[in-house]
Amino acid sequence: MKEKEILQFADISLTYQADNGEVEALKNINFSIKEGELVSIVGPSGCGKTTLLSLIAGLEPPTSGKILISAEEVRGVSGKTGYMLQKDSLLDWRTIRGNVLLGLEIRGLKTAENIAYAEQLLKCYGLLDFRDKHPSQLSGGMRQRAALIRTLAVKPDILLLDEAFSALDYQTRLVVADDVYSILRNEKKTAIVVTHDIAEGISMADRIVILSKRPGRVSMDFPLEFGDAPPLKRRDNPSFRDYFNIIRKELGINV
Repeated sequence: MKEKEILQFADISLTYQADNGEVEALKNINFSIKEGELVSIVGPSGCGKTTLLSLIAGLEPPTSGKILISAEEVRGVSGKTGYMLQKDSLLDWRTIRGNVLLGLEIRGLKTAENIAYAEQLLKCYGLLDFRDKHPSQLSGGMRQRAALIRTLAVKPDILLLDEAFSALDYQTRLVVADDVYSILRNEKKTAIVVTHDIAEGISMADRIVILSKRPGRVSMDFPLEFGDAPPLKRRDNPSFRDYFNIIRKELGINV
């Protein structure tokens, strides 16, 4: 059976007004993402990677073109996306359970069924015994896992991860990437991972989309043939370096 397309970019362009005049941030973006697919977006600094996520989330409208989620045009913020940022943004005065339930409270979805689902996520992903702790009592990796569970608790169709591991030290990032990948696969979630780290992008995704320098355009879009191998195992695969070099050359990085 053909996999359903959950997200479509149709001729998306974005121009915004800056102090020195109009800035063309994105130009003629066209690509789609299938349900359950993990896609990494990489590109040079300032090319519009984070802007793309803002458009998907409905935080700002495109200048032209359409974004469709499940065949419906994005027209403002909706409950179809969950956004995970660089910082976990956990509230220190709330317990881990309280933080995980925060999104449900904000969206008016704190039902018995949804609370039970959130607590099941805490149990499945090793945080149930820490539910009454506060963020300051957890490691960076555990905090990031809690932030992901908070995002999953509202049952979004698409997860948006914006440099979600960059605040962690290198060793922790490797472990957390494995954790997050496993959770996304287990929950059968569609996710878009924006990262400046080429190796991280390769290790996390089914597909890589490369944006050009501003105005951002899709310069390359290709699948990664790793199957369901987790991030750490991918880094040992001989194809990993080949993919890395393809992306490096496309971005004009000479080493």
